[in-house]
Amino acid sequence: MAYPAKYPQLNETELTEHARDLLVRVIRVAFPHPSFPDSPYERTAQIILEESKSSTWLRVTLTQGLLTLDSLSAGDFTALDEDQATAVLRSIEHTDFFGFIRRTTVLNLYDDPEVWKAVGYEGSSFELGGYVNRGFNDLDWVPEPLIEEPADVPFSPLPGLKRPQTGAVRIPAASAGAASGDGNPISTNQPGDLAASHEGVER
Repeated sequence: MAYPAKYPQLNETELTEHARDLLVRVIRVAFPHPSFPDSPYERTAQIILEESKSSTWLRVTLTQGLLTLDSLSAGDFTALDEDQATAVLRSIEHTDFFGFIRRTTVLNLYDDPEVWKAVGYEGSSFELGGYVNRGFNDLDWVPEPLIEEPADVPFSPLPGLKRPQTGAVRIPAASAGAASGDGNPISTNQPGDLAASHEGVER
């Protein structure tokens, strides 16, 4: 990482225009979406810059991280192609600098209305009465379902499929006692049998 003793510009209060362009490039490489225009990335970069002003630690962390990226990229991170830039970011992905950029971007880039439009999200619908009457079923990219069976395809049960025979016999609870021959009812696992077999027993 870059350090203030070697890089006096770390002590500057305001980040340069190059630093801002570098930050936009970092966000674009870390969160690549070809369909997204530049504006959401630029707005997210501005939010990160504004948040960095809330504390000296964040400002120095951001400035230090951006200088480090340039030092790892032969002087200019913005001049790297996608694969090279991704490799550089992976080398610093566990730093506080990248963690600050990642969490701030996740919370703000995907909350941008222009990004919603790019991905087909219509935004909040609660205040508009919900989605039910506002295109909830407009899945026009899904094939139409088959409503009727085609006439040339016969339908029949699977061959050899029969109802299994268990051999179980159900004995009515009322005649269970007579069937036993000794006055004790035979349990048939039917509702009421358990109560009948305990009649006359003190509880």
